[in-house]
Amino acid sequence: MIIGLTGGIGSGKSAAASFFMDLGINVLDADHVSRDALEVGSTGYDLFINVFGSSYLDENNSIDRAQLRSVIFSNPEKKLQLENIIHPIVRDSILDFIDKSQSPYTIIMVPLIFETNSANNYSRILNIDCDIDTQILRTTHRDAQNTLEVMNIINKQASREERLSIADDTILNSSSLNSLKDQVLIVHNKYMEIIKNG
Repeated sequence: MIIGLTGGIGSGKSAAASFFMDLGINVLDADHVSRDALEVGSTGYDLFINVFGSSYLDENNSIDRAQLRSVIFSNPEKKLQLENIIHPIVRDSILDFIDKSQSPYTIIMVPLIFETNSANNYSRILNIDCDIDTQILRTTHRDAQNTLEVMNIINKQASREERLSIADDTILNSSSLNSLKDQVLIVHNKYMEIIKNG
């Protein structure tokens, strides 16, 4: 069984994922795979240079992600070119991870399941949900971003209602880590029951 774990920025996806890992469940963070896809020396890096040239490299020959972000933000064609490099690499990594996973079920953490219309790639969608004020509070503390910057990110992501509309399971994470841990255990037991009953 493949679980797609989603949620908005600051919702607590990573914290939930770590509790699932404590229960022996294999979790892959698609964002990490996406970032690693452009590391120096990787296939994605070489493809990037072929398509974009070397003007996006910093003094260490790494890709200047801030510069790249600002360009793809305003240029849909460049954004598509970048996605055409990264997405196949991410997809192959996810399939390889699932293939090798030995845990009873496997979790793929993908923030943008609704936005990429990819809910059908998973057996179930687990949504980590919280109110916008909590998202802003957590993200400004964690990322040294101001409220306006965080609101811009929230406004670009799917709304709470949109994520809830695709979710099979939802954990409301507006209080403590202990509460989140308890809810993760409840969902884990539910998944184990589903697997047992086939």
